[in-house]
Order: sequence, then structure tokens, then C-alpha cells
Amino acid sequence: MEQGENREVFASLCQFLWMQGQLIPLIYDLSHEVYSDQGITLPTLKALEAAGLISVNPAGYVKKGFGQHTRLFYFGRPTKIQFLEEAGNQLDLGHVLLTDNGKALAITNCDVQSNQRFYEYVVEKWVQQGLVVSSILRKQ
Repeated sequence: MEQGENREVFASLCQFLWMQGQLIPLIYDLSHEVYSDQGITLPTLKALEAAGLISVNPAGYVKKGFGQHTRLFYFGRPTKIQFLEEAGNQLDLGHVLLTDNGKALAITNCDVQSNQRFYEYVVEKWVQQGLVVSSILRKQ
């Protein structure tokens, strides 16, 4: 994949970024059309990894040490998560993390729109994991 193609794929990846202290791409199931319809596939992610913008882990990443509540932001929209336990909780982050270079590029060059379908997909995934999710939903 050429540099121009990497730039386009990385821009597409930016619609999957959430903020929780830092930018986190929530890439859970690469076979799901919410990702593949936007050009995010294992080969395109591997190309971004080779370019030094992301790290891919088939086993997935988790963020540990949450209390009973946390808040994540998707394009400025707050989404509150309530875990089952009072402390020692962890959140599944999916299979991708941004490298330092990827974070810098995302901050300066990701001029993309939010993806409502993806937002709803993530919220539903968290609900399926037994989390209580509160967010402001847009009228359709």
C-alpha cells in the first residue's frame, strides 16, 4: 500500500476514535461491516502498522483499573459506562492502538465526521458485555 493510500485508510480509521484520556480506536470485529464498509480490514490495518501508525494485536487490548463509572467521548459526545463491580474493572479496547506517531497524526490530520452507525454498534457491544451505558442519543 502506498503512502497516499495509507493516508486515506488512516483518515477512515479516525472515525473509530474515542477519547478516554487519550485517543483510542475501538476496532472490535474486523469481519463486521461497520468497519469493512469504511475500508478497515486486516490487510489495511497491517499496512498502517507497517507504517508505524498503529499496533495490531489479534488477542486484543484492555484498559484496567476502572472504578464503577467512567466516561468516554466520541466526537465530543460523552458516554458514561457503569461497570458491575465497584473497582478493578477493565474495558475491552479491541485489536488496535495508536502509536505515538499515530496519535500525533490523528490530532493534526483527522478531519472526519462521526459515524452514528459505529457509535450505536459500540454502545450495543458494551450493553452485551453487561455494562450500563448512558448517552445522549440524537433524534432520527
